[in-house]
Amino acid sequence: MEHDEEVAPEETSSSPAMPPHPYPSGTPWWAWASPMLAWVVLIIHFLVGASTFLDVFCAIVLIATVFAAVYHAEVIARRVGEPFGTLVLAIAVTIIEVALIISVMVTGGSDVSTLARDTVFAAVMIACNGVLGLCLLAGGVRHYEQSFQVQGANAALGVLAALTTLSLVLPNFTTSLPGPVFNTPQLIFAGVVSLILYASFVFVQTVRHRAYFLPVDGGQDENHLLLPSARTTAISSVLLLAALVAVVGIAEALTPALEVLIHHIGVPKAVVGIVISSLVLLPEGLASFRAARINRLQTSMNLALGSALASIGLTIPAVAATSLIMKTPLALGLDAKGEVLLSLTLLLLVITLGTARTTVLQGLVHLVIFSVFLFVAIVP
Repeated sequence: MEHDEEVAPEETSSSPAMPPHPYPSGTPWWAWASPMLAWVVLIIHFLVGASTFLDVFCAIVLIATVFAAVYHAEVIARRVGEPFGTLVLAIAVTIIEVALIISVMVTGGSDVSTLARDTVFAAVMIACNGVLGLCLLAGGVRHYEQSFQVQGANAALGVLAALTTLSLVLPNFTTSLPGPVFNTPQLIFAGVVSLILYASFVFVQTVRHRAYFLPVDGGQDENHLLLPSARTTAISSVLLLAALVAVVGIAEALTPALEVLIHHIGVPKAVVGIVISSLVLLPEGLASFRAARINRLQTSMNLALGSALASIGLTIPAVAATSLIMKTPLALGLDAKGEVLLSLTLLLLVITLGTARTTVLQGLVHLVIFSVFLFVAIVP
């Protein structure tokens, strides 16, 4: 007997009408064609080399592949449920981000010592101000007010404040070495502490206090949606991995052209870190935005804050180990401007997440801070 059918909870006579099936048995053609085309383009770029036309085409394929990654991530998230679904995407894209940073560190280049810092800081600002602000604004416009679990949000915020301060601020105040750097024991300790904090958060999120990260209504609106089958979920898992790797591969292939463009325009090198973070966080950002639009703010919170936590908690240990093994310089401390923006972001998060209800005002404030971050990065 075939057991690989779509699964749905039992309905009662009082249950609302079943909505259309969101996960058909067959994967849409664009969801598998985009990752395959991305790999073809990536191979051609490797064999032929860079050209203006090929770079533009790569950028177009990159965007299409990101949308495919979002689709497959949502299939997996629906199958495994919250908060595991959001955790899958957060860890997946962060691992790819780490791989991209490490590859650039190993190959070398100008200002490589600050690339990890710039990328991690940009990821925090994008997730906590850009993505979160856009979600709060979109959700507030459509649903007036939205609610979420304040316990889970505060747990994430506490870990985020500790990780950002210990990794990006403390290096400016240590005295063993001058400048915004850790010495070897300090770097090892920072990597271990970051990993412990993130692992503890994941344990609390998925095991100990999982209820803190579930929708406030218990996900009742989603209980009537059909679940994707095991076969569909397995296919989406493979295609998600292929899409994410292709996204990072294309992003890395486009990095030289990006650096040339940035040099030609005359903006600071820190913009490279912003672009890298934007590319790798785009799947999460789109998934978070779509969740807020359908009044699933808890999922948006899990994605936005979870991506920021994963970006620091996994990146810092990885780049610290790479720096020690490869003997490459690593500067983690932010400048005064970055410290001010980080402090303001954490303060606003305390206010935004303190009431368990949000409106368009909080979204606008976070988007303004994000625009300030972008502006001062380009015009320091």
